[in-house]
Amino acid sequence: MTHTMVALVADHPGVLTRVASLFRRRGFNIESLAVGASEEPGYSRMTIAVNGTAEQIKQCEKQLYKLIEVVTVRDLTEAPRVERELALVKVRVTADQRPVLADIADIFHGEVVNIGRDTMIVQLAGDSETIDRFLEVVGEYGVEEISRTGVIAMAREPVTVRGERASA
Repeated sequence: MTHTMVALVADHPGVLTRVASLFRRRGFNIESLAVGASEEPGYSRMTIAVNGTAEQIKQCEKQLYKLIEVVTVRDLTEAPRVERELALVKVRVTADQRPVLADIADIFHGEVVNIGRDTMIVQLAGDSETIDRFLEVVGEYGVEEISRTGVIAMAREPVTVRGERASA
């Protein structure tokens, strides 16, 4: 099962290597790893998608806390969350196929960001399943190149219902 973990880490050189090495030493394959600035100056947020059992992921979480640069770690796998991924997809098209591909991109809430003589580049932002479905649909045109960011995630805030907090 793929788990989505989010960690707040100090923004220091070598932190990414130490976190990735921790997973490598335990024999885990990281499906995706996205790192960027957080709301806290001097700290970055990492979103790590990794396969493993709940027990294995819990052990990794404990090991991550042993790294001095790690402030918080949360496994969002079972939590209500918002996940997104960005993808750029270069598809081979002829001039008469362009409108069809533009319509397909629109259906998937994508945007054509470049048109070449024989290709179009579509930008998509959505959950991983939506991007995978888009790739299946445009596969018959010939996908020349794909660049995906990997998943980023954030826990949903519990919904307030008549003055009380309830889960979303």
